[in-house]
Amino acid sequence: MANSRKTAFKALYNVLYNNAYSNIEINRAIKASQLDRRDAALASAIFYGVLERRLTLDKIIRQYSSIPIRKIEDKVLILLETAIYQLLYLDKIPDSAAVNEAVKLCKSLRLTKSSGFINGVLRSFLRADKAYKTPDIKQNREEYLSFTYSCPTDIIKILDDSYGEEYTEEILKSLFGRPPVTAAVNTLKTTAQELIDSLSQQGVKAQPSELAKNSLELFDTGSIEELEAFKQGLFYIQDEASQLAIELLNPQSCDTVVDVCSAPGGKSFKSAVLMKNKGKIFSYDLHPHKVELISKTAKRLGIDIISAAVRDALSGADSPLADKVICDVPCSGLGVMRRKPEIRYKNTDDFSDLPALQYKILIKSSQLVKKDGVLLYSTCTLNKAENNAVAVKFLAENKSFKPLALKLPDGVKRIIPENDNCLTLLPSEYNTDGFFVSAFVRCE
Repeated sequence: MANSRKTAFKALYNVLYNNAYSNIEINRAIKASQLDRRDAALASAIFYGVLERRLTLDKIIRQYSSIPIRKIEDKVLILLETAIYQLLYLDKIPDSAAVNEAVKLCKSLRLTKSSGFINGVLRSFLRADKAYKTPDIKQNREEYLSFTYSCPTDIIKILDDSYGEEYTEEILKSLFGRPPVTAAVNTLKTTAQELIDSLSQQGVKAQPSELAKNSLELFDTGSIEELEAFKQGLFYIQDEASQLAIELLNPQSCDTVVDVCSAPGGKSFKSAVLMKNKGKIFSYDLHPHKVELISKTAKRLGIDIISAAVRDALSGADSPLADKVICDVPCSGLGVMRRKPEIRYKNTDDFSDLPALQYKILIKSSQLVKKDGVLLYSTCTLNKAENNAVAVKFLAENKSFKPLALKLPDGVKRIIPENDNCLTLLPSEYNTDGFFVSAFVRCE
């Protein structure tokens, strides 16, 4: 277990102080430590648990520490956070083990002078029967929600302004725990039922998802890349919300499709499958290594209509005109906080520049749409300033486009009031990523 804690500690440090991505970093750390399945599960539970609850954990530590949080050395603070998390949320771990292992790890990291401080804080917390003060919801609702759901008040204000207080709290509640792992079935090679049977033989349970067609929710996967069905290109991983967006776009065989911000390529792959690998798809990204990844995955899936290339979506560089243009823009990512908990701790001041950037990309992308062609705008955030407001502005300032009403499948309905060319998926309602999509058709 000590190895699990050390693995979680190293991964947390790299995410919090070296800007590593959580999902990539914990997988790398577990592999490097060569943990068995049980220890890997504990390392992952501590890692994601601390990221999800960090703001709350720090506020509790503040109540028991003689040193202000801002003055506690970074590594020492992570050790305190991981220990408090275990004491509060991992019932199967004895309190003594959580404390002793934190002190032991502190010493192994050559932070011996801090071991007494860590022991003192944790012992004080235990002597108080793990009690802590919670803000009064009647006196300050935002502070109460921030403490309870470990979310900064700035993000709570964005959610409140976008969706109202009731939906805000439901969204916050949905942010804990790991999101479902959903696989898009590659129907060029197999069927959903055949894939379910194949995965079952490999010890993986799979069941049909509820929203997107030919989508499966996977359980107990282990390393997905090591599954034979994955290696054979029978599926790829894509959240159901993203799959549904392309189903709403409905690309047809022999269409020309342009995906302007394609990486990691899921929307291009979904389009190719729906097009039965007939037509042309131009998948662009700014970064060469991501373009290479798109090409590599397309080859694994047996897709040969995708041409991946480096292109800046803002440059207006040459590209064929298309029947369908996918414009999934960079965003604040508030819809994927469950998948990437570190997003909670972004500086929200940086969000204010995003709508202008998103609008510029949308304008450039609109120039690639043929007459009667469709432009799809999407984000994985929950912020109306980046979503509905951009869509409304685009229609107001671009008379050559008109809104295209989305034909929602059974089981999907609009949760919030919005135009019929728009759809917001809330994670609290559909257990998907938070997602926004809007569609426009070129009329002249």
